[in-house]
Amino acid sequence: MDWIKKMFKSRIVYMLSCAVLLAACSISYKFNGASIDYTKTKTIQISQFPIRSAYVWAPMQAIFNNQLTDVFSRQTKLKQVNRNGDLQISGEIVEYSQFNKAVSADGYSSQVQLKMTVNVRFVNNANHNEDFEQKFSATSLYDASQQLTAVQEDLVTQMVKDLVDQIFNATVANW
Repeated sequence: MDWIKKMFKSRIVYMLSCAVLLAACSISYKFNGASIDYTKTKTIQISQFPIRSAYVWAPMQAIFNNQLTDVFSRQTKLKQVNRNGDLQISGEIVEYSQFNKAVSADGYSSQVQLKMTVNVRFVNNANHNEDFEQKFSATSLYDASQQLTAVQEDLVTQMVKDLVDQIFNATVANW
């Protein structure tokens, strides 16, 4: 009976030791995607992206510009400046269009695709090998029975989120 008590006590001590060890050690990962050398890069300049497309929905410019600056504020430690940034992002919204994507059995459009394209110029003053000019596009589908004005804000917000993610990954994620 005495050996059972000793074995029971040793198991309890072992389990408590493991619990303390696990509580003391923790691993923390942060995947925001940014891989920036903050010793060389401290500031970012994000210029306003004007609309240069033939078809225009005015709020789209403000939604895009706000989301772009917000993502860099939230996911990096870079200070945003108005000029002479270590990183510089500029460009324009070059396309905002819609076209029929699918046709129903009665010959009418059943789905419409909305597309938004931005042209981005990126300058890295710490490493000019990373400079680029590139177009990024995003699309959203909506049912043709709906009016674009009814779904436009949600669709543009979705597309802007996708575009901003693409731009962030291309500029500072370096995957």
